[in-house]
Amino acid sequence: MPLNFRDRFNVPVLKNGEEVAYLVGNSLGLMPHKTRDYVNQEMDAWSQLGVKGHFVSGKEDLGQDVHQGPWYSCDEPLHGLVGPILGASEDEVAIMNTLTSNIHSLFSAFYKPTAKRSKILFEAKAFPSDTYAMEAQARLHNLDPSEALIKLAPKDGLHTLSDDDIIKVIEEQGDEIAVVFFSGIQFYTGQLFDIPRITAAAKAKGCVVGWDLAHAAGNVPLKLHDWNVDFAVFCTYKYMNSGPGGIGGLFVHDKYADDQRPRLAGWWGNNAETRFKMLDEFDPIRGARGYKQSNPSVLCVLALRASLELFKEAGGIEKLRERSIELTNRLLKGLLASPHYIAPENIEIFGNSGKAWFTIITPQAEHQRGAQLSLLFGPDGTMKKVFDYLDDHGVLGDERNPDVIRLAPAPLYNNERDVDLAIKLINDSINLINGSA
Repeated sequence: MPLNFRDRFNVPVLKNGEEVAYLVGNSLGLMPHKTRDYVNQEMDAWSQLGVKGHFVSGKEDLGQDVHQGPWYSCDEPLHGLVGPILGASEDEVAIMNTLTSNIHSLFSAFYKPTAKRSKILFEAKAFPSDTYAMEAQARLHNLDPSEALIKLAPKDGLHTLSDDDIIKVIEEQGDEIAVVFFSGIQFYTGQLFDIPRITAAAKAKGCVVGWDLAHAAGNVPLKLHDWNVDFAVFCTYKYMNSGPGGIGGLFVHDKYADDQRPRLAGWWGNNAETRFKMLDEFDPIRGARGYKQSNPSVLCVLALRASLELFKEAGGIEKLRERSIELTNRLLKGLLASPHYIAPENIEIFGNSGKAWFTIITPQAEHQRGAQLSLLFGPDGTMKKVFDYLDDHGVLGDERNPDVIRLAPAPLYNNERDVDLAIKLINDSINLINGSA
């Protein structure tokens, strides 16, 4: 059923004033109306209170509260809002930094290579920043990335990794693997990995398990605590609509809550009661917040809060997932019915006719995908023509060169009209390319 939250967001419009079909929330979510209110409120507080805004609401000096609360603790309400989205307690979550910096922060604490166990298992086609981070972590420990990294690729002719193949490598090489680190949802294909199964297999072999949840957080329900995940990182500007370059976050399982392991420490991870006493000895906050480093951007925090409050109002991630499945199933059904669709296994047979076509490289089973469908176009040059046609006629998707368009209906603001328009325009554009319009 529709959630009726579209009017709570700023939806881009065409020159004629008609709203676009914004199917690119997997890249950057839309801005809630409340975001502007919250950010403007803090700008006013800054102008009226100056440095006092760190510690007062304004009532003491101005006779009224002028912002959401002292900046000193502005991020605290977010932990209770994002925890249920991740399947985590408040103490297991920290809102901080951005995704890649959080990868490095947690690897500095959890990647402890030894002579016997030094390898990192991850995807050969991971998001480039993850790959750069893994290679950097190997080098920081004086290891050769070509030897320390196990990059697992799909089998020849396939676009997605099999969960079984991942687990097979873990079972065969797990004694040498220090950290298993995959994306919850693969950014290019939209594949949702079996997080609990892979985690359990890796833990059984004594590996530390981390997850990059950039495309999973706010998209699909997660149970990080129950699944016994050691650590995870996530960004918030995609499905959680925190704005371009929005603040990131991390998860550290509660079993490490009182762990004093070395980390990239900073004053915002220190005991809040003694933080401003400027003591020399680091006294970490219990749990994930003990991994914080610097005070967060107030404007980024409030932008995220505006969206997370809508998540709660909408009934939480489970409710949103129900609507997400409805929309993506509708998109999938319409695309499969297209005369230009070719099943992946039939591309070699029918894909060389010279006519434009597309296939879907995202798994079709609901439990193996989130909101996103990734469409692969052929022959060469077709994708760009289709993408430009969509853009010109009011459908915003995401192009991934050389041949893929990603479409991701977001349950908070997308509707059936958006999905149906995308299907129609894809067919119209290919008809034009093939000269059959």
